[in-house]
Amino acid sequence: MSEQPSLPDTAPTTLPATAAETTPENPWPLQLLSQKLKVHIDRTPSAWVEGQVIEMNRRGGNAYLTLRDVDAEVSLPASVWTKVLERKNLPLERGSRVVALLKPEFWLKTGRLNMQVRDIRPVGLGDLLARIERLRQALAAEGLFADSRKKPLPLLPHRIGLITGRDSDAKKDVVRNAALRWPAVEFEIREVAVQGNSAVSQVVRALRELDGLPEVDVIVIARGGGALEDLLPFNSEELVRAVAAAATPVVSAIGHEADRPLLDDVADLRASTPTDAAKRIVPEVSEELAGVRQAREQLRRCIERLVDRETDRLASLHSRPVLASPEGLVTVRSEEIERLLRRSSTAVNSTVVRAGDRLEHLRTQVRALSPQKTLDRGYAVVELAGPHAASSGSGHAVVRRPADAPAGQPLAIRVAEGRFGATSTGSGSRSPGEKPETPDQHHPETGETT
Repeated sequence: MSEQPSLPDTAPTTLPATAAETTPENPWPLQLLSQKLKVHIDRTPSAWVEGQVIEMNRRGGNAYLTLRDVDAEVSLPASVWTKVLERKNLPLERGSRVVALLKPEFWLKTGRLNMQVRDIRPVGLGDLLARIERLRQALAAEGLFADSRKKPLPLLPHRIGLITGRDSDAKKDVVRNAALRWPAVEFEIREVAVQGNSAVSQVVRALRELDGLPEVDVIVIARGGGALEDLLPFNSEELVRAVAAAATPVVSAIGHEADRPLLDDVADLRASTPTDAAKRIVPEVSEELAGVRQAREQLRRCIERLVDRETDRLASLHSRPVLASPEGLVTVRSEEIERLLRRSSTAVNSTVVRAGDRLEHLRTQVRALSPQKTLDRGYAVVELAGPHAASSGSGHAVVRRPADAPAGQPLAIRVAEGRFGATSTGSGSRSPGEKPETPDQHHPETGETT
């Protein structure tokens, strides 16, 4: 079925070398464009693709198929040799899920692109399960299923986003059970296809729309039970990554207890059924009211205990002597102050008496050392009188040595009760036993010899 390009041996030198160089004045011949397309497409390698057979016609040695993507509305015609089908012994029919090795071919004369099936294999239940498990392990390794990234559900959501099938039992179960538990609950419902090729794109689009609404507090994706093939959209990697990227908590309620698509692993909460999802996203109003009553009763008892305890404390304080007779505190302090005042007065008086005694003692000592006391004991002060006294400049000169009073020298004698005059008779002899005079034995002012 292949066709070799028949390029001319020598291309015109005036033709543009590339398509970008062509102009209205210098175009390519259609044959040259077809030849270049064929050369380019022939270099394209074969590729394994997965799809669903939606049409198949057998004509002679060929079979013509139409393959459609399993998750999107994209289809592609292909042809396969009958001997390839016979070699594989494939009972192909409409709706079969297959993987095929396709090689693109370009028919030069007609300009038609054909996808030639070089090999084809059915996708059985075991293959699907193995593929889902590989995807589960790969996404888990990325951390998309980790508990640390799961978001907590609100205690009481005001508005619930619900993604479910059109007029499905899952929708009725969620809405009815949620309303029975909490009558004030509100829903933002998006009805989409929950199986088939368009299911993934519709669910993802509804999820992103609800996630963008600030009034939606939690999103529930619900669907009833079904075969593995029916639940394949909820094993889609695109849907799993969209749920992981959602900022709003997502609850998965797919199928029955035994069903566990990849959506259950990435969702923030897995509910075994749609009914279970309704029970887990809203509280039971009767239970909450009972809890409120119980909390109010506990609060009342706590307040009563607190009041009783504080009343006992006040009674205990009132019974204390300091509160029974508050003036006693002042009386005790007044007596203490009076006692301290008496002690202070006694201490001051004692200090004054001791200081007076000491002052009197010092006064006695000073008086005992005064010149008058010396005169009172019978001593006398001899002073020069006459011209010698005047020449001294002080009026009187104290006689300290016999030589200071030669014979005939007028003298003035000071005694304890007055003074009188005398005349010196000259130097006399020292009495027996009398010590000679020394300057240190004379009083500095009176001249008394001690």
